[in-house]
Amino acid sequence: MALRYTTLDVFTDRPFGGNPLAVFCDQPELSTQAMQSIAREFNLSETVFIVPARDSRALRRLRIFTPAMELPFAGHPTVGAAHTLIESGIAGDREGFALELEVGLVPIDVTRRAKGPPFIQLTTARLPESRNEAPSRAELAQLLSLNETDIVSDRDFAQPYSCGLPYLIVPVRDRRAIAQAKPDTAAWARILAGAWAQGVFVVCRDPELAGSHIRARMFWPEAGVFEDPATGSAAAALAGYLAERDTLREGTSRWVIEQGFEMGRPSLIQIEVDKENAQVTAVRVGGTAVRMMEGTLLSAP
Repeated sequence: MALRYTTLDVFTDRPFGGNPLAVFCDQPELSTQAMQSIAREFNLSETVFIVPARDSRALRRLRIFTPAMELPFAGHPTVGAAHTLIESGIAGDREGFALELEVGLVPIDVTRRAKGPPFIQLTTARLPESRNEAPSRAELAQLLSLNETDIVSDRDFAQPYSCGLPYLIVPVRDRRAIAQAKPDTAAWARILAGAWAQGVFVVCRDPELAGSHIRARMFWPEAGVFEDPATGSAAAALAGYLAERDTLREGTSRWVIEQGFEMGRPSLIQIEVDKENAQVTAVRVGGTAVRMMEGTLLSAP
């Protein structure tokens, strides 16, 4: 059985930036094992399969796989899948629609522009949640092959957050520390064994570009993703982390995250948080994507 696919670069408006994604849209039904095998063959951080929705409110359902596992929620596959549905005409001229993920319905807002790809913004199905558990500064330094003094522990401190997929947010002092971070896989297996959050989002408030607010890198060796160039689910988790430290009690806060620069795949992720009475009521993640390749998988599992 032959299957058609496309690839996109997501969270960028130009080729060879952002996070590569393989997309299979409305193809013959495949088993979970077959989808996992295909994702392992592509060996990208994620491969997404767009399939018929079970929920009548959704345009389509997404099955998202890393090379090692299926995920209940991920940002760059959701944005890339939405872009594919728009570009293929399946979404018609809608300015919004919903996609079904394992975490629930994810609303999609579409802003079409005269030039360039449409801006696609998702609203997370789940509001941020956090836990008061994190390794010590010494353990975090070992985990990331950094000095203990590189790990921040004042207003910003290491803490796990999730908007459907948990990440350990680890703040460091500056871009130098971000650039030097390198996972110690032996320490990873020992220090994060059994932890709620297995992916680590290393961040600093020292961006490179005017208009950006955060520089970030994401590591998750256990998922088969040593480093990811753009991680929408981690950006959503970070939105909850930043919102808790933000003094705004009413209205919308916005941040732009730089990621993937150290990998030579610069990515920009826009995040927004709505608050009422100092409580988070919505988290949104947005960006653009560009189509890169089309092809045929000649032998499906």
